[in-house]
Amino acid sequence: MLKRIGSILLLACACVAALPEPAAAQRQTLNFTIGYFTVRGEDARLAGDTLVENHDFLSFDFKDFDGASVGAEWLIPIGDYFEAGAGLGFYRRTVPSVYTNFVNTDGTEIDQELRLRIIPLTATIRVLPLGRSPVQPYLGVGVGLFNWRYSEMGQFVDFSDNNSVFRASYVASGNDVGPVASGGLRFAGDSFSGGGEIRYQRAEGDLDNRFVGTKIDLGGWTYQFTFGFRF
Repeated sequence: MLKRIGSILLLACACVAALPEPAAAQRQTLNFTIGYFTVRGEDARLAGDTLVENHDFLSFDFKDFDGASVGAEWLIPIGDYFEAGAGLGFYRRTVPSVYTNFVNTDGTEIDQELRLRIIPLTATIRVLPLGRSPVQPYLGVGVGLFNWRYSEMGQFVDFSDNNSVFRASYVASGNDVGPVASGGLRFAGDSFSGGGEIRYQRAEGDLDNRFVGTKIDLGGWTYQFTFGFRF
C-alpha cells in the first residue's frame, strides 16, 4: 500500500512538472503545520470502536485523546486556481485509565494506559477561489494513508477467572486509507506564507480478539497554524 501511494504521488509530481511554463513557473511552497488534533466523540465513533467498548468498564474521557500534532506539506501550483499537495503528519497521545467498578485486593486502583499514534501521509488537491492574490482562502480534498499504532498497557481484570488481575501489554498497528478535507486562509508573500487551517480525516483500523472492540476509529478534526517557505 505504501508503494502504491508513493507511486501516485510521484505520478502527480511528474504531471505538474510537465505543465506549460506559466503555471510551472509559479512558486512552490514547503509548508509546516503546528496544530491540535481532536478525536471524534463517543456518539460519532464507529460501531465496534475499542475506545467505546472500553468506556463501559474503564474510566477515562474521550477528550483526553485530543492532543498536539505537527506536519509538513509540499505544495505545487497548477495554474492560477489549483495546487497539489503531498504531506506527512504526526500525532500521539497516551491516556491513563482505571477500572470503574474494580480495585486490587489492597484497595489500589487497577490502572492502565491507552495510547494512540497516527502518522498520516496525504495527497490533496486545493482550489483557490481568488487565485494567486496575497490573501488566499482555499478548500482541499484528497486521500490519506494512515499509519497507526494502538496499545493498552498495565493491569487487566480477567473476568473469566474470578476477576483475577494480571499485567500485560497489547499492541496493534496497521496502514489504512481514508478521505481528507481541508479549508483555510493563507497570507502569501514573495518568500514566506502563513495562515490557519481546519482539516478533517476519516479512517478506521482493524483490531484482533485481544481487544474488546474490533475497530479503532482514526477520524477527527485538526486545527492548525501554517507557515511556509516559497521558492
